[in-house]
Amino acid sequence: MIDRDRFPVDPWRLIETSYSEEDTGVTETLFAVGNGYLGLRGNQPEGRRAHEHGTFINGLHETWPIRHAEQAYGFAEVGQTIVNAPDAKVMRVYIDDEPLSLDVADVREYERVLDFREGLLRRHVVWCTPSGKQVQVDFDRIVSFDEKHLALMRLTVTVLNADAPVTVSCQLINRQDGEDVYGGSVKRAKAAGFDPRKAERIAADRVLLPQEYWQEGVRSTLSYQVNESGMTVAVAADHLIETENDYEARNLIEPDIAKNVFRVHAKQGVPITVTKLVSYHSSRGVPARELVDRCRRTLDRAEFEGVESVYERQREWMDAFWKRSDVRIGGHDDLQQATRWCLFQLAQAASRADGQGVPAKGVTGSGYSGHYFWDTEIYVLPFLTYTSPLWARNALRMRALMLPAARRRAFQLNEAGALFPWRTINGEEASAYYAAGTAQYHINADVTYALAKYVRGTGDVDFLYREGIDIAVETARLWTTLGFWREGEGDPTFHIHGVTGPDEYTTVVNDNLFTNVMARFNLRFAARTVREMEHDAPDAYRLMVDRLGLDPLEAEGWDLAAEAMHIPFSPALGIHPQDSLFLEREVWDLENTPADRRPLLLHFHPLVIYRFQVLKQADVVLALFLQGNHFSAEEKLADFQYYDPLTTGDSTLSAVVQAILAAEVGYQDLALEYFEQSIFVDLGDLHHNAADGVHVASAGGVWTALVCGFGGMRDHYGELSFDPRLPESWPELSYTLRWHDAHLNVTLTREALTLSLDEGEAEPVAFSVRGREYVIAPGEEISVELADQGPVRSGRPTIEQFEDIRREDGTLLSASVPTVTTVIPALTGPIPVGSVSGLGTGDDSDLGADS
Repeated sequence: MIDRDRFPVDPWRLIETSYSEEDTGVTETLFAVGNGYLGLRGNQPEGRRAHEHGTFINGLHETWPIRHAEQAYGFAEVGQTIVNAPDAKVMRVYIDDEPLSLDVADVREYERVLDFREGLLRRHVVWCTPSGKQVQVDFDRIVSFDEKHLALMRLTVTVLNADAPVTVSCQLINRQDGEDVYGGSVKRAKAAGFDPRKAERIAADRVLLPQEYWQEGVRSTLSYQVNESGMTVAVAADHLIETENDYEARNLIEPDIAKNVFRVHAKQGVPITVTKLVSYHSSRGVPARELVDRCRRTLDRAEFEGVESVYERQREWMDAFWKRSDVRIGGHDDLQQATRWCLFQLAQAASRADGQGVPAKGVTGSGYSGHYFWDTEIYVLPFLTYTSPLWARNALRMRALMLPAARRRAFQLNEAGALFPWRTINGEEASAYYAAGTAQYHINADVTYALAKYVRGTGDVDFLYREGIDIAVETARLWTTLGFWREGEGDPTFHIHGVTGPDEYTTVVNDNLFTNVMARFNLRFAARTVREMEHDAPDAYRLMVDRLGLDPLEAEGWDLAAEAMHIPFSPALGIHPQDSLFLEREVWDLENTPADRRPLLLHFHPLVIYRFQVLKQADVVLALFLQGNHFSAEEKLADFQYYDPLTTGDSTLSAVVQAILAAEVGYQDLALEYFEQSIFVDLGDLHHNAADGVHVASAGGVWTALVCGFGGMRDHYGELSFDPRLPESWPELSYTLRWHDAHLNVTLTREALTLSLDEGEAEPVAFSVRGREYVIAPGEEISVELADQGPVRSGRPTIEQFEDIRREDGTLLSASVPTVTTVIPALTGPIPVGSVSGLGTGDDSDLGADS
């Protein structure tokens, strides 16, 4: 999946040994640095040719009116798109006034390194100029985790074999609204073709409106107000130069560009180091002038503490992160490297989001327009909860802050409670395609599920009772009005119609299993929490009742709806249908679908896809994992075997879930195959869109696949349990979990599962391994022998299983590929009574010439 000559294996670093323009967009993503607030794409410091000169601030966005071809009541009206913040990455080098430009330079040595342990990007280049001068250029780039508004870039230039005039031009450029003089514009044409995964293009002539800008010595500042959203942003850069050579400094300032230029009379072998300290601040309401003052203070503080202190604190921060977050895979350095790259991306996406959401691309690219989805709650929050719970709490607070907008959205859709937006930045729904957007009501249950997982994993009832309970209650209220009761034979049942599950290849359906299962959880959790509050925290309970206008009888209604929730099941097939009509559709034959017609969403109209049993991503299978305690082992196996051949994996969210369930039901080799697809989604550019930014949810899913899939960890009902599935080729897997205030170290081999609890922890931890219960005390280690690694099944489920399967009505299932042709196909199959003889055979030899 990866060119290992160019990207060699290293467990702690991603290394690039040669420069190439063929995959510039991908490497810009792979070598991006960020902290959850600020992200800098891996653009070369020369700031010339690039796929996207990206500098992104979490939540900094522009709004624009959505123009629907046909408007209807309740459609999303205002789009939101992340804005490209002013670019501070540019540090251009000239020797004899000849620029270093990697696309044409005679480069004798090249190495670029993203160091996971140090938390920084390095580049080393030795360049031979046209006049024969050998020049060494070393470069560092850091976005600070400790100081969220600070970035640092350090450039060292040494002319190795001669004296020479050297110029270093450091710049701030507004790339959102135009090109610099070298044409390095983000407005250049992207690859042709429709792709909903890319960011919308803003049509306005001007997005960033200049505010205050100035230079003072070697410090430069630009600031702007975003045209329609009204947000403000400021950037300030200060420069430190260290050299024994003589030099002079010049500058230039305009509304959209600032330059600080150092002209150096360089002696042979005497280095020139220019350090660029950069601060970014943004706001939804603070004037730009105040943001400029904040930038000043950030830079003053960083310079007072010293540049080396920035490096030291970055390393200390990373040491603490890896101590609580690392997952170690024995004997496979390639998988170890990819795992750590994924975990590092999660830190870069979430650590300093600080009450903002975690965008689908983090702050590494403009893909999906910088929006927040359910990805955060289902795929990222588990990692945060069990390694860095403060980050999880911050992400959940974002949802709590969105509740006023979510209530308005529910009211607009004639529902009680709150409906969280499918995709958003500012809290308002930004999905223009309601069938695969607003109709995904399951996001309500996903948010509550993440809340419950956080509370159970951390014991943080304070957050639950003060803010989280509002989420649980308002989401439960929506299900009671969205769903309805149906009387029939036996007990009444509760149904939810007109929704879309995680599988976006099947939309606006009745009784989607995932939605119903998760709604059931949502209702039960809300009811149970309200009762616990009344008993355990009466003061908080009274405040909540007053705040939300809660009727004491509401919780009883939630329990009744949950108990009566209709969970689709087909006795004839022995599986859970994805929705009430899913089995009535024909089966899409994925095995015989040409590779050049994938992903399906880029080659087939949605109506074509909607007519078939075919999945964009795991749907029922995801429910089997998240709510696995409500399904038997036999049900999980039958469902997995049925849906796996129907799942395209066109979504990067799918393979991690398929890996987890494949491991649980015994398809061990297939589980490893799906895991490797997940772990190399971006590093191998497997979906051909890594250039648009990191797939953050997939990276989060990698942790879940390791810990929950192969590590076998579950926490149903808030009870910690293990049932491991170590791959045959792995000698060992180890990871750390934070459970409440305890730090558990877990090591898995084929023979045993070993847990140790760090000294000094206040409370023992109860857990179980394959049904047997244990309690571990601080400073203790417990090793549990394992007879095996669970069931083992060879091969994989295939489309051939559908050859002899009949639906409930007795009709035979059949697999086919939609016709891709301009010729109308002849009818085939049974000939209706009274039809013309020969119709459907494709043979018209017995028809008259005038027929």
